[in-house]
Amino acid sequence: MARLDAVPPLAIARGEGPWLIDMDARRYFDATSSWWVNLFGHSDAGLHQAIAKQAGTLPHVMLAGCTHAPAVELAEGLRALTGGQLGHAFFGSDGASATEIALKMSAHFWRNQGLPDKCEFIALAGGYHGETLGALSVTDVPVFRDAYAPLLRATHLAPALHEQGALEAIEALMQQLDGRCAALIVEPLIQGASGMRMHGPELLADLRALCTRHGVHLIADEIAVGCGRTGRFFAWDHVEGQRPDFVLLSKGITGGTLPLSVVLTTDAVFNAFLSPEVARGFLHSHSYTGNPIACAAACEVLRRFRETDLLQQLPVQAEHLRSAFLPLAAHPRVTGLRQTGTVLAFDVSNPGERFAERFHLAARRHELLIRPIGATVYLMPPYLLNEALAGWLARQVQAVLDEVLAQAPNTGADPAHA
Repeated sequence: MARLDAVPPLAIARGEGPWLIDMDARRYFDATSSWWVNLFGHSDAGLHQAIAKQAGTLPHVMLAGCTHAPAVELAEGLRALTGGQLGHAFFGSDGASATEIALKMSAHFWRNQGLPDKCEFIALAGGYHGETLGALSVTDVPVFRDAYAPLLRATHLAPALHEQGALEAIEALMQQLDGRCAALIVEPLIQGASGMRMHGPELLADLRALCTRHGVHLIADEIAVGCGRTGRFFAWDHVEGQRPDFVLLSKGITGGTLPLSVVLTTDAVFNAFLSPEVARGFLHSHSYTGNPIACAAACEVLRRFRETDLLQQLPVQAEHLRSAFLPLAAHPRVTGLRQTGTVLAFDVSNPGERFAERFHLAARRHELLIRPIGATVYLMPPYLLNEALAGWLARQVQAVLDEVLAQAPNTGADPAHA
């Protein structure tokens, strides 16, 4: 077998539905939606039509002193999905940009309220929010963070919501900070990059109440889990009648076609920046902020959710996934089989060295493109699953797992990060 670090990148020529096809015409099921961005499959006709139409009329204009129809339509569409509670949209270029925007906006909000010392942040253990310096400051995944630790702003770390006693620990930290905490950032329902760690919506309701009680902004990072991944458009839709102060969207917002991010926030935050004083304004810009072509793609995504039965189909697809993978729970080396919406994950006990790499390469031989996180195998496929395809996917994953574990006996070796 070739050295793992000598394996060349997989050269992809085209995509069709859930499949990616390489230069030699071999196909691979895109089991993780190309890092969680692809919603409707590759080469989706509706998305391509929206993009082509917009490219032929207005490819770009600066969103400073100008506006355009796709940005307005997208902002209004997202506002409607929040019941008007998050009625203001600030555009960025990618997920990390959205995190930066929300952190800056929260701290600047409090400064404009006469509280310049209210500028510290609480992040949760295992959280991931991007890899620019501000976003990395509230990220707790060592493989991304450690090399840049000297460059990062100090952040207060609290237990993740799935951990016992997390809410009590978070409240104790807020009390310790004594009014200096601007915001807490959370990945609702699923912590992605640290291994698809899941918690229930009741904890989000309690967290919302906690932040309100202590005057702390709540930032919901839905970059990975928004746009239907949990079975509803927003993960926060599982919490009835409540909203965070900020929601961050990216990845799936354009259906896996173009870079775009959006920060949604409240009237109270928006109004804090309305002033003739330049220093009170929110000065944060990207050259391609609110790009019309990207916004047109996002508008098509929202149209799909609004005008089709997609939200009714997602629980059906989630059930296909659950039923197909349920037998895997009996595997002697599989633990923690779990699922939220169309996201499914399980852990592999004693996987041997470099498990993630070995699994990824073996999966290629079984027509799968899949990248485990350490010893956690997860699936986040496009919204194209039927019962037959879910069954095929489960059988392929089982075959890959058996092949990889046969190469590495149950020795008790620790999992290695991918």
